[in-house]
Order: sequence, then C-alpha cells, then structure tokens
Amino acid sequence: MTFISPRRYRPRLLNALLAAGAMTAVATAAPGAGHAADTSGFTPAQRQEIVEIMRNALKTDPTILSDAITALRNNASAAQQNAARNALESHRADLLTPAASDAILGNATGHTTVVEFYDPRCPYCRKVLPDLDRLTKEDRDLRIVEKVIPVLGQNSLIASQAMVAAFVQGGQAAYFRMQAAIMNDSVTPTTDRMRTLATQSGLNAATLASDMNSPKVTGILQANMELARAIGLDGTPTFVFNARQIIPGAVSYDELKKAIAQSR
Repeated sequence: MTFISPRRYRPRLLNALLAAGAMTAVATAAPGAGHAADTSGFTPAQRQEIVEIMRNALKTDPTILSDAITALRNNASAAQQNAARNALESHRADLLTPAASDAILGNATGHTTVVEFYDPRCPYCRKVLPDLDRLTKEDRDLRIVEKVIPVLGQNSLIASQAMVAAFVQGGQAAYFRMQAAIMNDSVTPTTDRMRTLATQSGLNAATLASDMNSPKVTGILQANMELARAIGLDGTPTFVFNARQIIPGAVSYDELKKAIAQSR
C-alpha cells in the first residue's frame, strides 16, 4: 500500500447530485401536496431523472468521473493512513522490543529500530539486502529487526522454517549464514535442499530438518504473521520505522535512509 496525500477535490459530481435532489424536492413539494415528502428513497422516475442529469453532465465534462475516482482513492488513502497509525501505536511495544527469536542486523542495542517483514522468496526482499547491510555499517545507532513471514506459498514456508530452525540451532550467526545460502540459491526449496544448504552453512542438517516442523519454529512464524496482519501488512518487504512510519514494497537505499532520519 502506498500512502498518498489527499488533494483538494472539486465536488462537481456531488453538485450534480444535489441539483437532482433539489429538483425532486421541488416536485414533491408542489402545490397540492398535503403531507411531508417521503425522504426514504427516490421513485423510479426520480432515479431516472438523476441518471439523465449525470449522463448529460458526464458528456459535458468527462473529468467529473476522474475527479470522483480520485476523491474515492484519496478518501481510501486517508483511511489507510489513519488505520496504519492506530495499528502502529497499538503494537508499539512489539515493534520496538525485539523478540528473543528475532535476528538483528546492526547494533542490537541501537536507539533507532527498523523492523523488516520479509519473505525469503520475494525478489524485492533479496534485492534490498545489500542496502540494509550498508545502512547498518554507516549508522552505528541503527538496528534492523528481521521478521520472516512465509506469504508466497509452500516454498516460502519451507525456506522460512529452515531459516528460523537455523536460528534455534545456532543463534544469530547461524541464521544469517542460512539466510545468505537460501536467498542466494536458485534451486526450489525442499526439505532435502535445506539439508544441503545447512551442511554448506556449517549447521547440523538432520537437526535443522527436524526443527523445521517443531512447535518452537511454528510458534515463531505464527507470531510474526500475527504481528504482520495486526499492522495491516500489504506485501513484502514492509519496513516499520521506530513504530512511527510504515513503508511497503520495493524501496531504494536513499528512501530507506530518508525514512530512518525522519523517524528519529
């Protein structure tokens, strides 16, 4: 989801509707009407009159429709922004306090926290890895908390399970070795392939394969998914900056750096 600042909308479409309403009001209040007009709805004739007014208005000025669509989009965007702000505030503690199972890039005790929700099979997530590494090397007060979420199907689930199982087996270092192996691999993830990558990464392959379906690994992934849903995640990668700003999708190094500065 991309947040767009609302623009001023020329309410010509609404004016046309109001004009139609005024005409029907005159009709119902005509001399001889002995009671108040029924405001519960329009008669078929009134509805047809409104349709004709709108049809003629669109012929005269086709931009009415585009303005209406823009207004709807802007209203939806504003609602999204409000919902996102409320969600971030509600889950502020979860976003600013890394879980024991979270892998952290950079300074683990840094005062600037960026949470990245990502899928190991997501091409944009793979592409942004070098930028994240660069940012943490340049900014010694930055920590990037990584929360893996399998949103792209069974292959993503297998890869995610393997990465979390690596963390369970050997902590941060094992996690990042397995992450690099998986996200640089072009072979479709299978349990056998994860065993091979685990061996290449200096891990116990049998233990990793066993841990992949363990309650602990399942619980970690479920917790990540629940938090992602709670903040209205709409794709990967999604970045949350100091629990104040959320940016989804592919972003550049410069955009990340700017968002980090703004969140402080």
